Amino acid sequence: MSITNINIRTDTETKAEAQQIFASLGLDMTTAINLFLRQTVRMNDIPFVLTTKTTQTSEAGKLPHSRGCMKGKMRIADDFDEPLDDLKEYMQ
Repeated sequence: MSITNINIRTDTETKAEAQQIFASLGLDMTTAINLFLRQTVRMNDIPFVLTTKTTQTSEAGKLPHSRGCMKGKMRIADDFDEPLDDLKEYMQ
């Protein structure tokens, strides 16, 4: 399999916050982005729900992996453990 590069632009704060979250999960930016790309291909879709509707949730109603960075903007799928299975396969 040949390797290619992808160049993306994002603001400094988003990159730093994402790197902290990835690091807390034992991931680097490249691995996290590869997980996103592999899940996109696997599902033949964006691997999370995109919506223009905002939702109000109480503290008790927060999802287990919510970090608040996209609060009210996206919802984690019920099968949020599946990317971990992909990560395990990718890391082998």
